[in-house]
Amino acid sequence: MIVTVTPNPSIDRTVTVEQLEIGEINRALSNRVDPGGKGVNVSRALRANGADTLAILPLGGPDGRLLAALLDDAGVPHREIDLADTTRTNVAIVDPRGVTTKVNEPGPTLDVDELHSLRRAILSSTQETDWLALCGSLPPGAPATWFADIIAAHPGRVAVDASGVGFPEAVAAGPDLIKPNREELEELVGIRLPLLADVLDAARSVVSSGVGMVVVSLGSDGALATTAEGHWFATAAVTTPLSTVGAGDSLLAGLLHALQSGATPEKAIASAVAWGSAAVSLPGSQVPEHHHIAAVNVTTDLPPLSTALSH
Repeated sequence: MIVTVTPNPSIDRTVTVEQLEIGEINRALSNRVDPGGKGVNVSRALRANGADTLAILPLGGPDGRLLAALLDDAGVPHREIDLADTTRTNVAIVDPRGVTTKVNEPGPTLDVDELHSLRRAILSSTQETDWLALCGSLPPGAPATWFADIIAAHPGRVAVDASGVGFPEAVAAGPDLIKPNREELEELVGIRLPLLADVLDAARSVVSSGVGMVVVSLGSDGALATTAEGHWFATAAVTTPLSTVGAGDSLLAGLLHALQSGATPEKAIASAVAWGSAAVSLPGSQVPEHHHIAAVNVTTDLPPLSTALSH
């Protein structure tokens, strides 16, 4: 089973407009509501493709009850930690070209008892866990070392797809896998990475520091996987992008699903980009199923290393 942890989940409301006009009244063409948060989206994608998963997350208030109901409707097994405060709601505004503007609330503050309860729930699942995925931002109130402490205490394989103050501490704890995007990798290594060569060098430096595998999601440019044994660059064409919300989470789901099945890094990055690209072709934070999975090109011979990445 792949267990995901989302310490700062959300309701994801996606509103589609013809064109976002700042400072004006914008009329929605459509809207949808999905259970949100990185780990939640990973579990949703896994479940939609028949994989065993468990989502662990803290929930509180009316929006927390709505998120739990949405997970039930999607058939996603989940373990809840009750909060005194209310789960946040994030809003994404998307135009027909797939350009996405997001407004994310900070989320509720977790007190010491709530953080301890969440930690107990995670570590009590170790016997049933092939991969533990620590995902998203830490909630207000959590120490920067919270992810790192979980990694140190967990006996199995751990993947990290996080951002903010907890990410460098988590990487220093030596997880088996991290999946940053380019901006998150830039923050981690402390320099800009405008070229594909720069991304590769940074990923290699992180692997040499003790991380087993670094997979960098590069948006429309694909993704780069790096281990001590080598690197693989994967791309897929998306003809009709609708929304980038949750695409990186679907990428991680495809990656972990393949690795759990014993796939090589080359096959795992192909699976990852297939799932992530398929998600871009779907509205809101809808997750892809088997019939949506895209075709992928994987090469060990990178394009010219001077290739600048798109923004």
